[in-house]
Amino acid sequence: MILPTPAGAAETSPIGFGAGTTGGGSASAVTVSTLNAFKSAVTGNSAKVVRVNGLISLSGQVDVGSNTTVLGVGSASGFTGGGLRLKNVTNIVVRNLNISRPLAPSDGITVQASTKVWIDHNSFSADRDHDKDHYDGLLDINHGSDNVTVSWNTFKDHFKGSLVGHSDNNASEDTGHLKVTYHHNQFNNVYSRIPSLRFGTGHFYNNYVAGADTACHSRMGAQMLVENNVFRDTKIAVTTNRSSDVDGYATLRGNDLGGAATEISQAGTFTTPPYGYTAESASTVVASVTAAAGAGKI
Repeated sequence: MILPTPAGAAETSPIGFGAGTTGGGSASAVTVSTLNAFKSAVTGNSAKVVRVNGLISLSGQVDVGSNTTVLGVGSASGFTGGGLRLKNVTNIVVRNLNISRPLAPSDGITVQASTKVWIDHNSFSADRDHDKDHYDGLLDINHGSDNVTVSWNTFKDHFKGSLVGHSDNNASEDTGHLKVTYHHNQFNNVYSRIPSLRFGTGHFYNNYVAGADTACHSRMGAQMLVENNVFRDTKIAVTTNRSSDVDGYATLRGNDLGGAATEISQAGTFTTPPYGYTAESASTVVASVTAAAGAGKI
């Protein structure tokens, strides 16, 4: 059996809503191995490439300036105990990091009021040995953030995976924004929010979801296109009518639901994304994603 060559290893720029994000571009790289050095290196808005060597313990979150690439060295570098915050910034690339056990109220990565973000080939994880609120989200995108691509990451052993739009009451800031593409990610033993999307526009394609209670959740008028994904051991693959006063919209095509239910109260109108992409068949997604997603694969 000949498997397709994983596209993720070859992508040098984001596909999807985050297209055009360059981060630090060709700036000379600086390698850091301590928290203080990292904080200093990612401050400010000049173009910069920061390589993280080793696993750095955090308490809370570190703010990352605009025009920054943060890149893990090898397969075991990154952060544990807290995370990164992208607040009121633009043009950020985060790749090849291990981000684990972000203690509440810190997310693994928070994208807040920011634009042009590419989150690629990272390994996010926690555990499900604690109460669901012991850790916060692995990746949350909120406060009118826009033009984000989340690709080739693994999300494992967590309750609240990826929240897009933090509140039912934030329509004035979020409406017309929160455009996010998720492709070729693996969600394993993540309970829900894969993703949960309010108000925005989400394209979820070629992802592999296993062991979820509720996966894709479109709410508060959000539009979600769910395309050529694989779901296994999942109760609800897609819902539009839970936990909010206003339902969302969803369009499904080409998915392998693996017996999962769907709850689609409103058919979506977002059927043609405004960018070029190639969605592989659901039949090859498991092989592609398990081979190439996560840190250490680029």
